[in-house]
Amino acid sequence: MSDSTTPYPVLPLLRRGLLAGGLAGLAAGLFSLLLAEPLMDRAIRLEEERQTASAHAHSAHTPSAHTHEAEELFSRGTQHFGLLVTAVVVGLALGVFFAVAYALIHRANPEDRPWPRALTLAGAGFLALSLLPGLRYPANPPGVGDGGTVSERQALWVAALVIGVLGMLLAWQLHRRLTDRPAPVRQLTVAGTVIAILGVLFLLPGNPDPVPVPAPLLWDFRVLSLASHALLWGALGAAFGALGLRAAASERTREALTPAESQ
Repeated sequence: MSDSTTPYPVLPLLRRGLLAGGLAGLAAGLFSLLLAEPLMDRAIRLEEERQTASAHAHSAHTPSAHTHEAEELFSRGTQHFGLLVTAVVVGLALGVFFAVAYALIHRANPEDRPWPRALTLAGAGFLALSLLPGLRYPANPPGVGDGGTVSERQALWVAALVIGVLGMLLAWQLHRRLTDRPAPVRQLTVAGTVIAILGVLFLLPGNPDPVPVPAPLLWDFRVLSLASHALLWGALGAAFGALGLRAAASERTREALTPAESQ
């Protein structure tokens, strides 16, 4: 086992992060494909019907106008395959960042208590990068929104992510500084910090575009989108922690065999 005077090699953690991230991305991609994609198909059909009705109404007022329907560049089957590939790639990238963050936070002894540490970091990541920003700017089905406001919406989303990450860092620092206080004090402080972060997020401007999707469909899509994020982070933390437990068990086995081999 490593100690505080010997730097722990980061490469094993990166390999662990890649494997855990790939598995988590695949799980989230399959979840989205089986549950969220049917809702996306419905939303796309509704948007196409709305655009067709708008085009027909426009052509009725301007008979000389010709309506050209946009051809689909990729089939839905190709898009579904792309969804899985994208989910795995995102999971791999997230796994690398997760491993780096884990190594920085627990650089003294990364192999100590890998399971609870990995789950705690995954929970913090879900709060900072998924739940809190998602509560302020819930996910919308694809194709919804004015193309002219894409930059504004992206800037608002990035601002929400930055606030979420900085807020989680603040909560972590407060928790560390209150280590000598009773557990309820630390927990209430962290909870209060999270609530304050959410309040700051709601000071940001709202979504500039209307969402012309039936409320039940929109609600289901947003719940499933948030659930896929929860699955991604949960699977990442669980897989990373389980791999850490396996590595620790292998290390203990090697240490137990070393004295016997030396005799």
